Amino acid sequence: MSERGVRGVAVLGSTGSIGRSTLAVLRRQTEHFRVVALTAGRNVEAFEAQVREWRPAFAGVAGPAGETRFPSGPDVLLQAATHPEVDVVVNAVVGAAGLDATLAALRAGKRVALANKETLVMAGDLVAQAACAGGGELVPVDSEHSAVLQCVTGRDAGLCRLILTCSGGPFREWSEERVRTATVDEALRHPTWQMGSKITVDSATLANKALELIEAHHLFGLSYDALEVVVHPQSIVHAFVEFCDGSVIAQLGFPSMELPILYALTHPARLPDAGVPRFDPVRAGPLTFEPVRTDVFRALAAGIAAGRAGGVSPAVFNAANEEAVAAFLAGEIPFGRISEIIERVLEDHAPASASALAVVREADRWARERARDYVRAA
Repeated sequence: MSERGVRGVAVLGSTGSIGRSTLAVLRRQTEHFRVVALTAGRNVEAFEAQVREWRPAFAGVAGPAGETRFPSGPDVLLQAATHPEVDVVVNAVVGAAGLDATLAALRAGKRVALANKETLVMAGDLVAQAACAGGGELVPVDSEHSAVLQCVTGRDAGLCRLILTCSGGPFREWSEERVRTATVDEALRHPTWQMGSKITVDSATLANKALELIEAHHLFGLSYDALEVVVHPQSIVHAFVEFCDGSVIAQLGFPSMELPILYALTHPARLPDAGVPRFDPVRAGPLTFEPVRTDVFRALAAGIAAGRAGGVSPAVFNAANEEAVAAFLAGEIPFGRISEIIERVLEDHAPASASALAVVREADRWARERARDYVRAA
């Protein structure tokens, strides 16, 4: 950290939805933060513009080497995450690709503002070990987990139940038959959030909520019996936190990732920010809640079962889901096959302890290959 107290930030996945929102927050907070490192995937044109604006000490593209003037390849994520001038790493990389950067940053003593939930899903215990060994700190960026963190900070005792909300996605009121044949265009029409294609499809299947429950299990130390999901179409209440005496605290706000990003940068302190939309309960209108239709959105139940099984099962769930979603987006399978492929891969999987990163990686590799086998057989 500099003498002025300005904290250096690395943004991994800077051209994606979370990355762009992070930079929007940082534009308004230049007295407190400076951009030290940026990495992107394949959107080189947008990345060039970001580098011209921010002039980071390090910039790299985590795609194939030789396609840009920037350092390239997966190692750029590690270089950005461990840069000596970086204090906070915003990990907005999509999927399993973000795991190594999180581990490296934590071992290097950085704060990781985690938007890459797959990191904890795949290797939650190993992430905790890395933070303990290196003195790093993990702070969630997901709106639901940020909501929980805001509710429990300063209240160290008595947490007994979390209820995470979900919008229900674009198919909340659709029949099961219609959901099975949904098109890519229909799946990408999320009713309340603007996100990348993979996470938007995850929200349509509710696999995203399963990933979030597994993440919550690791972040807040609660059993799966104490974690619940409720459909909340307005996306105003982000989470309910219940304490042992029956008291319930909720965090509310209009759908915007900029508030949880800002809080992840400043936690447990807070900074004023005129760019974050102010809450108006009248404009929010009536707030409604519904049970999840688990018979239709089966990926949620599959993910929770994987979380309960523990070991490498969550990594298998995540890998199968990533491959199935990629196949759906490529037009190779219908929407209804996503959850079926996940279920079949989990049925084929032999449970094992996530004792080392190599074991997790092998489970990830196996699950991806098995999922692709089912895609090819479709």
